[in-house]
Amino acid sequence: MTETIRILIVDDHELVRQGLVFFLSTQTEIQVVGQAGSGIEAIDLAAELKPDVILMDIVMPEMDGIETCRRIKENQPQIPILALTSYIDQSKVVDALQAGMAGYIMKDISSAELVRAIKAASKDEIYFSPAASRKIAQNLKNEHGKDEPVSVLTEREIDVLKLLSRGENNQDIAEDLNISSKTVKTHVSKILQKLNLENRTQAALYAAIASANMNKK
Repeated sequence: MTETIRILIVDDHELVRQGLVFFLSTQTEIQVVGQAGSGIEAIDLAAELKPDVILMDIVMPEMDGIETCRRIKENQPQIPILALTSYIDQSKVVDALQAGMAGYIMKDISSAELVRAIKAASKDEIYFSPAASRKIAQNLKNEHGKDEPVSVLTEREIDVLKLLSRGENNQDIAEDLNISSKTVKTHVSKILQKLNLENRTQAALYAAIASANMNKK
């Protein structure tokens, strides 16, 4: 029997919340357990309800979704939080991931994609809407000067990058690939150097965006 995914919706626009509740109530595998109209309210409800996934608006007055995410993660790090927004901005995507968000989806996505995003987040997978991925992929292309910057990586480095996109730590990756944690650490360092990335968070972002191309190899 499939377990129900319990959702908390956070958005300062009541009409948006109502629309999400209306649609998600038609999904047998998803249950909306709460709504919040502000970051402060979301922090309190997250602690009280302990939802399986939170849909979080990025742009809200007083406390935006990214800061709200940081505060929730301080006490409930296990709760996946999806950024739900109308804005595509590379810096915001990076900020969202650094805050611990599990993905970045647009408010105009299809109902089917929203369900896919929620299910992915509930499995601790990183999810990006196609529009956000295309925008940042274009920025990566401009920065690296080629269509497939991932081509500079070895096959093993690509394997490691794929697992980074799923949020796995070095020990998990080592077990999956049957190599040592020290070897994984070396691969991660080389990936960051070759792709001109600063940290694992940016690598996870890159991996999630590039995963569609990597899976074709």
